[in-house]
Amino acid sequence: MLPALIPAFPFLGACLLMLCWKRVSRSAVTVIGCGSVGLSAIVALVVAATVAGAGKEPLVQHVCQWIQVPGFAAGIDFRMDALSVVFTLVITIVGFLIHVYATGYMHDDEDYGRFFACMNLFVGAMLVLVMADNLLLLYLGWEGVGLCSYLLIGFWYKDPANNYAARKAFLVTRVGDTAMAIALFLLFEYMGTLNIQQLLREAPLLWDKGDPMVTLIALLLLGGAVGKSAQLPLQTWLPDAMAGPTPVSALIHAATMVTAGVYLIARMHVVFELSPAAQTATAIIGAVTLLMAGVSALVQTDIKRVLAYSTISQIGYMFLALGCGAWSAAIFHFVTHAFFKALLFMGAGAVIVALHHEQDMFKMGGLKKMLPGVFWIFLIGCASLTAIPFVTAGFYSKDQIIWLSWAAVGGHKAYWLAGVLGALLTGIYTFRMFFLVFYGEAKTKVHHIPGAVMMVPLYILAVLSTIAGFIELPHTLGHVTLFSNWLAPVLPAVQMAQESVALEWASQLISAVLALGGIWLAYVWVLKRPQGMVDFLSMPGQVWLQGFWRRGWDIDALYDALIVRPFVYLSNINRKDLIDKIYTGAAQLTEACHNVMARTQSGILRWYIMGVVLGAVAILSVLIWRLHEVS
Repeated sequence: MLPALIPAFPFLGACLLMLCWKRVSRSAVTVIGCGSVGLSAIVALVVAATVAGAGKEPLVQHVCQWIQVPGFAAGIDFRMDALSVVFTLVITIVGFLIHVYATGYMHDDEDYGRFFACMNLFVGAMLVLVMADNLLLLYLGWEGVGLCSYLLIGFWYKDPANNYAARKAFLVTRVGDTAMAIALFLLFEYMGTLNIQQLLREAPLLWDKGDPMVTLIALLLLGGAVGKSAQLPLQTWLPDAMAGPTPVSALIHAATMVTAGVYLIARMHVVFELSPAAQTATAIIGAVTLLMAGVSALVQTDIKRVLAYSTISQIGYMFLALGCGAWSAAIFHFVTHAFFKALLFMGAGAVIVALHHEQDMFKMGGLKKMLPGVFWIFLIGCASLTAIPFVTAGFYSKDQIIWLSWAAVGGHKAYWLAGVLGALLTGIYTFRMFFLVFYGEAKTKVHHIPGAVMMVPLYILAVLSTIAGFIELPHTLGHVTLFSNWLAPVLPAVQMAQESVALEWASQLISAVLALGGIWLAYVWVLKRPQGMVDFLSMPGQVWLQGFWRRGWDIDALYDALIVRPFVYLSNINRKDLIDKIYTGAAQLTEACHNVMARTQSGILRWYIMGVVLGAVAILSVLIWRLHEVS
């Protein structure tokens, strides 16, 4: 029963909080909200040890039969193999740290209990997604995280902008979800099952490599992954999702939601391997997205939006690795990214709380002396995101992707070029943010110093953001393969097109120099010669370009012009068709009857008595007439 307990605890916590959060103390809410995820993390560690002790043999548990109809059956079945163990550990451990942090961040919120109910539900849904042994149960968790994202992004629902952001996230991701649902229908139509392991075994027997049907299915699955993981062209929802509380942003970006697409592609890797076109599309989408998002991050003024575009860019690296066939490299970057991105979002939250919820970086500055603890943990997070060589986890995971994007069989020099340019952009936008926030003249007074409940999770994540990379080292730096060996029973090893120590050294050197060069450029532009950059950005062409990038390359405006406005226009034309008239007529008839009946309620007692008497006379008259006819 151990696997089932992992999602059961967060779901139980969510149910308890939904039922009684208004009737229990904040301390009880904290214990239920954090304790349920903490218990889930403990069980996940026990299950991971069990799987490791069993020689990495998967642990499968059938909880109950969910659906049983002629020709189809689906159960509540959980499978804990090497891949799901990795995701489960990240979700529960990082999720627990975010929950603890949130007790400080949300302490004064009037809907404290509702917040933790939704957070528990979010974690539970994501756990179902990564532990499911069949695609239907996976899809249940998939839609569950979509629902929870809507609830949490729009948590502060009194602001209409937050409601808009929540609806946008829900609707945009539904596009990808629809594509994924069609893929599930096609898989069942052709293979007669949605059991993941059976699909992976039998797909190569049913389809040849490059078969049009398997390519269509893979592309539809990719559509689902693109929507959830905020990749081009469905990335527009994620920057606006920053409307939610900062712990929500940390959870969405680090441990849930946006990593779901990465998991789906990795889990269904056999289908993608049968479709070179789909794999190439995955790599291209990742490469283009990481560059576009990196450029947009360069010009943001809101600290959370910088991190949002950074997440889109870093998920782009994961998609690039998946498209090149570097499966374990993508998952490795998922792990390190979870640590340093949770650290950065929670560090940003500490800054925001300290400055009385100010998020504009140009209204910050000078926080190095006022918030020294936050300064150091934020520096560690920025260093890992930028992939500072040798001493950060981000270096080892990102460097592996950059090298394999060239050297793997599915790689290409263009992918490698996108990767190293992305390293340069990451260095610039990350340390532009860092220097604006912590150096220079203080522009906003510090109103609150974050307490231990917020800082301790940050210290733990700072350590993980530093040491987590040492479980997988490249050939040039010791060749440690603990992580890829762990995933070997589930994910195939990367096939190398070329193996050259000299070229790998060259790739590492170039990416490291560009990352450090990006830091230097940020230093020059922000601290050493800020006026020169201001003058440059004030030029007419630069003003337009800067706004274009800040708006996310105007993809929202493109969608509005091509889809939203035509749809609304046609809907307005069609609003008075025959079908609508039937429903409108029914509503009008009901309203008319209501108005007639309402007139009888005059409030005058004698009219009510007269009505009763007339009714009684009418009933008695009918009864007398019927008795007369019978006799």
